[in-house]
Amino acid sequence: MRNYPKFYITKKGERAVRGGHPWVYGEEVTRVEGRYANGDLVDVVTDKGKYLGTGFVNDNSKIRVRILSTNTNDRFEEAFWERRLQYALDYRKTVMPGDDFKCCRLIFGEADQFPGWTVDRYNDLLVIQTLSLGMEQRKHMLIPLLVKLLRKDGETITGVYERNDVKIRLLEGLEEGKGWFALEGEVPPASPVTTICENGIVYEVDVENGQKTGFFLDQKYNRQSVARIAKGKHVLDCFTHTGSFALNAAKGGAAHVTAVDVSGEACRMTVLNAEKNGVADRMGVVQADVFALLDKLEAEHSRDYDFIILDPPAFTKSRKTVRNATAGYKDINMKAMKLLPRGGYLATCSCSHFMKEELFVEMLHEAAVEAHVQLRQIEARQQAPDHPVLWNVPETNYLKFYIFQVV
Repeated sequence: MRNYPKFYITKKGERAVRGGHPWVYGEEVTRVEGRYANGDLVDVVTDKGKYLGTGFVNDNSKIRVRILSTNTNDRFEEAFWERRLQYALDYRKTVMPGDDFKCCRLIFGEADQFPGWTVDRYNDLLVIQTLSLGMEQRKHMLIPLLVKLLRKDGETITGVYERNDVKIRLLEGLEEGKGWFALEGEVPPASPVTTICENGIVYEVDVENGQKTGFFLDQKYNRQSVARIAKGKHVLDCFTHTGSFALNAAKGGAAHVTAVDVSGEACRMTVLNAEKNGVADRMGVVQADVFALLDKLEAEHSRDYDFIILDPPAFTKSRKTVRNATAGYKDINMKAMKLLPRGGYLATCSCSHFMKEELFVEMLHEAAVEAHVQLRQIEARQQAPDHPVLWNVPETNYLKFYIFQVV
């Protein structure tokens, strides 16, 4: 006998859940049977009471229920969570083998059936971001379990840092904050800075102050694709952040790389990373607004670069701003296309799931027409497989990455 409260939902909500989407929105709930507190487990049922799934409820959120399981036999005790954690780790060890497993995303929220929960591994440190109340209430069980499983496999984990300094937590009724998670009987590391090696390139990662959880892991293999064609090229890496694409291009044998970012701190870190990896003699770092710099180069009729990389931040974080974002993407891509000589290369991407694939492709077509160039596609890629795309959850499909040759 199941004794969870029942949430009856609309036909529209039922179609979404049956189709594999794990969110039930507030307006899709028609009535509730039983008493509950926010964060509790509840059953989601059809208007006729047929079982659809079980998940965390939160009346503070637009996402009223985040479904965990559609199996009536599941019992949500510690053993259930340990199996699910082990399943996620086994998947990463398969798709991110060897040294890649030491620097990857271990848990990717809904794609791993841990709604609103992200865990990134940076060598000996885990960084955790919790964006749902249900996971927040269970983290004191989950985090030690995860550390135990990793150490059982011989992995060295010295500390766990929480990066909950994101406003989206307020929508769940949670407070913002960051700091070390206290593992029982252990003293947290003295520093939030650790060293990682990705694609043979060494970086220092500050898990306390770095963007997101400290580093952008999702472009790992896209950076390799840039390195493969960079040999002998003069490269302009726009929105470089801490220089990851630029460093991969330099390691790939680029004649020279210019890395550009508007942030002074990002530029400082890029310089340090270039020196650390022995490529400072072939890398220049420029602090500038990318849009303004591209305009300046166009006005000067520059032909200094035969490979341009565009890795901008997400220009849109909602459906309401997609039109403006499309204009921004089109602007920088058209400018880059105009700067490239015939035979030059362009790597370009978007990291917003609201910028759908078809919109991004249409934008690139329009930019090419207005730049009076033809594009020959070399590669079309997505995020690395440690950020798996769950086909029935479009929110997990967010990164579009293309490499073209201008012909």
